[in-house]
Amino acid sequence: MKLSVLRGSRPPPRPRSFFYDGEVGEMMLREKAKVLSSEEMERALKRMAHEIVERNGGLDRVVLVGIQRRGVFLGRRLMEYLRTIEETKLPSGELDITLYRDDLTLLHDQPVVHSTSIPVDINGMKVVLVDDVIYTGRTIRAALDALMDMGRPQAVQLAVLIDRGHRELPIHPDYQGRLVPTSKSEIVEVRVLEYDGADEVVICEQGESADV
Repeated sequence: MKLSVLRGSRPPPRPRSFFYDGEVGEMMLREKAKVLSSEEMERALKRMAHEIVERNGGLDRVVLVGIQRRGVFLGRRLMEYLRTIEETKLPSGELDITLYRDDLTLLHDQPVVHSTSIPVDINGMKVVLVDDVIYTGRTIRAALDALMDMGRPQAVQLAVLIDRGHRELPIHPDYQGRLVPTSKSEIVEVRVLEYDGADEVVICEQGESADV
């Protein structure tokens, strides 16, 4: 017998493999609240773009590097907003930090490695790392290790769309779209049109673990 879903009720929980800052696993997630709509995401990213220009006195020697996966898409949008503001094309790249994680042994036997491509010498550059969510800070620590293996930038700045707190390392964003206080039992999902089919940020609550 098929049950109808009442209007306004929460969507049913769904299994979701997650690979968040400091967390690895698979569980059932249920949407709890929407944090940002598509329009609010756009406004937040545009504001961050203006802050990047102001802090750096322009875009001279600035390079954007998006952290795989959703940080790459957010970085591309920031690049377009910055190009509109300063009428110049910014060098950009993408960074995979999988093999630099301190929880690599908790991943699957063969962790998925994504592409790293930074088509510019980062020595002496001001690198702006872009990620979707900052939580414990361990993803950013891994990204810093990966960057330092590529060169010695003049400075590294951090831009994140969502700061959810609960830091375990002394790492804090220079630019943030929204501070979202959360409990450790909650998951913040940033969804982007290019990868997820929609632009939004939602808080999910954990349900029962899914069978792997």
